[in-house]
Amino acid sequence: MNVYFYTLGCKVNQYETQEMSEILEREGYTIIYNVADADIAVINSCTVTAESVRKTRQTVRKIKKQNPDCEILLTGCASQAEKHIINDLPEVDILMGNRSNQKIAEAIKSHVNSNEFTDYHIEHETGDPLYSSGITRFDGHTRAFLKIQDGCDRFCSYCLIPTARGRSRSKGLDDIDKELKSLAENGYTEIVFVGINLSDYGKKTPYSLPDALLLTEKYDNIKRVRLGSLEPDHITDEMIERLSTVTKLCPQFHISVQSGCNSVLKKMNRHYTAEEYEALAKKLRETFTDATITTDVLVGFPSETEEDFLTTCEFVKRVGFEKAHVFPYSVREGTVAAKMVQLEKAVKESRAARLTEIAEYIRKEFLNKQIGKKTEVLFETAKDGYNEGYTKNYTPVRVYTDRNLKGIIAEITITDATNDYCIGVE
Repeated sequence: MNVYFYTLGCKVNQYETQEMSEILEREGYTIIYNVADADIAVINSCTVTAESVRKTRQTVRKIKKQNPDCEILLTGCASQAEKHIINDLPEVDILMGNRSNQKIAEAIKSHVNSNEFTDYHIEHETGDPLYSSGITRFDGHTRAFLKIQDGCDRFCSYCLIPTARGRSRSKGLDDIDKELKSLAENGYTEIVFVGINLSDYGKKTPYSLPDALLLTEKYDNIKRVRLGSLEPDHITDEMIERLSTVTKLCPQFHISVQSGCNSVLKKMNRHYTAEEYEALAKKLRETFTDATITTDVLVGFPSETEEDFLTTCEFVKRVGFEKAHVFPYSVREGTVAAKMVQLEKAVKESRAARLTEIAEYIRKEFLNKQIGKKTEVLFETAKDGYNEGYTKNYTPVRVYTDRNLKGIIAEITITDATNDYCIGVE
């Protein structure tokens, strides 16, 4: 039986798609990459914004239109947090959620046997462990994502993730080590550790995030280790000191700030101030050579004034983020913020556009400052006469050459920069 996967959302979802693929392969299924040949299409959904849910619905309908004969299995965060999503999706034949991903083979068999709509949705419960069978490879990628943490205990006022992902929980060091061994043996030179609240790794255990990262030190084939998105108030001076001992750690830190205005941060139920975040960014740049700080900024939060917004703009300028993802606030039913007085859509979109312009200017300045540097690049793609990859601090670099550098770490000299990437030569 042929199975096609379509993944929306974050790196954790991408990891879980790989995990489900390997589960099905062990059961004799064939994973394919052309939906027209699929017997079953698995859609791994996202719920972080209303737009994500809209795309989930759109994807279900599009795939069914492309292949009317295939069965549709919907899983992921949208179906986990908002099970009612299937009320207007008669195309869905099997309903799951990320809590039941480990049961995907069982769910498909049940549906095939009954030939009826199959509900394998399971609610998250407090005290659940991190269910994971692990991965041995990461299809289609030069870098491998490795999920070591799931869930979140923060309950930010705008966010559905605690409902979609359950409470914070961590993967054991032995299980991480087993996956690292397989990934190293399969040739992956860079591992990206990911989680829903990654910096909360090891909560209520004797270990913490640096302990997981240090496991990579014994695998010579692994040359780099990178961190996924982090929360600022979890990154203590002690953690920074221990992270600095991980020789393979790439000095790129994606730390969501959401707002640079303290009154807005408080309403968001974020557990830090703008000043604390700024001090953290300074500390990281002092500790790690060529460190970059990237972030997410949410604008147009309920009751955010123009003055609040301008405070965030000045904050972004002061910190000088090497890259900032700016997005307008999106109402998520079931959250505290959904009950607040909302701003008009035009106001939110205007603010997002204005801050994006500031962030892109800072980004351009950063890329221009890279000209003349010699640095190592792990190349991920090779096409149309050029190779593209990333430096340790996640600067995108293109090298124009007939040589295929995909999967290779090569030293290059940066000679020029565009608005989006640097250009280099070997």
